[in-house]
Amino acid sequence: MAATGTPALASGHARDAASASEYVDVQLLNITDLHGYLQAPPPGDVVITGAGGQQFTVGGVAYLATHLENLRAGHTNSIFFAPGDLFSGWEFPAESLADEPTIEALNRLGLDFATAGNHEFDRTPGFMIDHMEHGRPYAGEGWTNSFPDSAGRTFRGAKFRYYCANMLWGHSGRTVLPPVNVEWVQGPGGRRLPIGFIHLTVTGTETSSTGFQTALRMLDQLKTANRYAALLKSQGVNAIVLSMHDGAVAGSDFNSGSQPTGPAYDLALAVSPDIDAIVTGHWHCAFNMMVPDPSGRPRPFVEAGCHAQLINEINLRLDPVTGKVVRELTRSTNHPNTHDVTPDQDLKETADYWTGYADNRGATRVGRQTATFTRSLNSMGESTMGNLAADWALWAGKQSLDPFDTGNIYPNVPADLALIALAPRSGPSVINTDLTLDATTQGAVSYRKAFNAVGYGNPILTATVTGQVIHDTLEQQWKLKGTVLTYAPFAVSHNVRYTFDAAGSAGNRVAPADVLIDGTPLDLHATYRLATTAYTLIGADDYPALLDHTKPVRHTRDFESFVAYVQSQSVLTPAPLGRVTARNMTALRADTGQLLPVPETRTAETGPRVASAGTDGGEGRC
Repeated sequence: MAATGTPALASGHARDAASASEYVDVQLLNITDLHGYLQAPPPGDVVITGAGGQQFTVGGVAYLATHLENLRAGHTNSIFFAPGDLFSGWEFPAESLADEPTIEALNRLGLDFATAGNHEFDRTPGFMIDHMEHGRPYAGEGWTNSFPDSAGRTFRGAKFRYYCANMLWGHSGRTVLPPVNVEWVQGPGGRRLPIGFIHLTVTGTETSSTGFQTALRMLDQLKTANRYAALLKSQGVNAIVLSMHDGAVAGSDFNSGSQPTGPAYDLALAVSPDIDAIVTGHWHCAFNMMVPDPSGRPRPFVEAGCHAQLINEINLRLDPVTGKVVRELTRSTNHPNTHDVTPDQDLKETADYWTGYADNRGATRVGRQTATFTRSLNSMGESTMGNLAADWALWAGKQSLDPFDTGNIYPNVPADLALIALAPRSGPSVINTDLTLDATTQGAVSYRKAFNAVGYGNPILTATVTGQVIHDTLEQQWKLKGTVLTYAPFAVSHNVRYTFDAAGSAGNRVAPADVLIDGTPLDLHATYRLATTAYTLIGADDYPALLDHTKPVRHTRDFESFVAYVQSQSVLTPAPLGRVTARNMTALRADTGQLLPVPETRTAETGPRVASAGTDGGEGRC
């Protein structure tokens, strides 16, 4: 422990808990926020810091399997679970293969159950329940889902279940997933003792840019946890654990806790004293500490990093008659998933298999391009890549819904136009890279090339807006920053043309008569069906006029949808620029505006942008 830190102890007696043989030993193991990183974490998360600043190289499910086996040794009662964001992975082999690689790895690791994180809701509850849990195929079997696993079997779904107590169906008020589960452990004389688990998902998931779903609503976390703690207690469950996908910040090394802050910490101080341990996730942080419950009794409050960096171990001692946790004997430790052990061969082969499968599939040709598409903006704020993305968004907004869609309540009315933020003031663009012509392949566009070109894990949303909203949104491309007029341009779909006044003031640059949709001037009083990314529509890109929309409908996620668009077009040819023009360019006060920088190159593998009502998503805080 000199290097990794001292385990959190409820009291000094916990140091000798192993010798308290009159009590029932229960081992709780958990990981969080795996996000499909089976081989290794992303570069920024490969090294973590322990006590005294000592650093450890960590990650990979093959090493994780070995550490789990070693930790389980000698424990009759061992439970392995996770507080969310295991799939909806960001690594190409996971995300491009419907996250089936992640589920196979978790099955092989022996995961018992999991809390649904916000990203488990990225593809609607129907996808999570029907496909990920139960293995049911949907349209596109063999191409978009139901791939052969490392043993040659078609995807069968998870051997574990997902839970969530605070996500409801809006129309019925019923929980989308079971709210709690009870696990039974062995006591003396064949006696079985229950341990209850309550599960919470981060507030705002249903309105976040990745999980946006009008069919869902959420309950208050504290009230929900207290309600189910009381219910479990009334049913004779005297040991209770809260597994929540919401987090906190607490300290600089992974096996301690200092100066904690964050929503999970606030809840930990206030939630029912009947809860004996609180396991968190979502913030990608690492801490291990004891916090007092409202009655002053200590209980573990932990988070095990992300991307298979750590395994948290909580050791409970239960009274053999009542099943109550002897709090004074509770201890908790964060174990680094180091590489100084022999990797498990089965999990190594599983990870290697899916990496190879994804590489081969990624090289598959899905279309052809006749020239390079670039993100470089001209003075009007146009680019060939921007026009391509806007045309994709319009196409996406006319498509039928996800095969397992259960998240929408409004009719799927086809889009009339599309807007794509090219260089927004808040966050990067949905466009990740140029689409460069490869003459050596006669312009072939591979699956991986298309997958990485556009997208950060957001669906396209369509919504009804007035002509006034469209006008105001176009005006909000220009904004004064001090004395400098900045320009955060939209790409518009091929059926839209507009002219702005280069001599006009911010907020007075676009005349409705100069905006043409399918050749007809914009009618401020008419309604239109607009397609754009979820991040943009909920106002996170700093175009607040778009918050005034109605009847939003969620479509397929961006990178999956863009691949399908390339396939549907077969051949991509850059459209001529000129969808946006300016007048009064020679006027004394003419100013097109200072263009914001073109975003740096990124891929879907670096993770999504998340914005939600009341939260900022939490990803990557630590």
